[in-house]
Amino acid sequence: MRLKQLGSARMGYIFVILSAVMFGSVSTLAKPIVSTLNPLLLSSIIYLIVSATLSPLAQKKPFPKSKKNYTLILTIAVCGSILAPSMYFVGLEHASASDAALIANGETFFSVLLAIVFFKERLGKIGYLATVMIFAGIIIVTTDLDFSSITLQQIHYKDWLLILSMFFWGIDNNLSRILARTINVAKIAQIKTGIGGATLFVFAVFVYQVPIQIEASSIPAIIILGVFGFAASLYFFMLGLNRIGTVRTSLIFSSSSVFGLVSAAIFLHEIISWYQVVAATVMILGMYLMNRKESVINPV
Repeated sequence: MRLKQLGSARMGYIFVILSAVMFGSVSTLAKPIVSTLNPLLLSSIIYLIVSATLSPLAQKKPFPKSKKNYTLILTIAVCGSILAPSMYFVGLEHASASDAALIANGETFFSVLLAIVFFKERLGKIGYLATVMIFAGIIIVTTDLDFSSITLQQIHYKDWLLILSMFFWGIDNNLSRILARTINVAKIAQIKTGIGGATLFVFAVFVYQVPIQIEASSIPAIIILGVFGFAASLYFFMLGLNRIGTVRTSLIFSSSSVFGLVSAAIFLHEIISWYQVVAATVMILGMYLMNRKESVINPV
């Protein structure tokens, strides 16, 4: 039984790392698209692609009917598939791909904070050390340790939208963890992205009357973004949630910023500083410590 649990945990780590690699590419793929396509329409199309992609994995899994399940899935859909993606893509209009990848670490912060405060997950001493190291890496890579020029007033409102999107994804992650105890993760992801994609499409096309004009050159990137950047990444992330808990999953997932920096440098030719290299090293070491069995106690 113990060997089975250890094997499940190892697969959980692998799933989350795969999710981080895929999600890390999102800002790089999406940055050129948001300059030519309305972000609300882009969000709706991507989430409809996600729902369609996950349908084969979810079609044989019925959704258990209960008031609690309906309330959870609706809240998850609103937070994680309507508010979060629309804010993210609007914010991405202003931010660089590398900045967006770094701000994405806010999802880790909010997910862990909510898990500890409201859902009673607890860290061991090694877990707290790992958390400090990962957040230290986040601070280094976000600020280059230059705090003198950073004020709240200087942060663009679209950067605040990116941060808010991470807050709503943090809520989504914790509630999805609860629902995933009894419901297939592919079914959860399919339903919430279907609700979100359809809702955003109605608002974009019928409320805001956004014209459906997509450049042919953007179609391959949109498909890749939907299938791999969101659908596969979301599916692997939720598998990780189900196996190793919200805290570990969220902290390991924070490595997506490292992969985001690398992809932005390779494909968009953005510069990676030595501060970012140091931060990535600290975060990777922190993730190694987080993977040790002593790092989390009383997981939910």
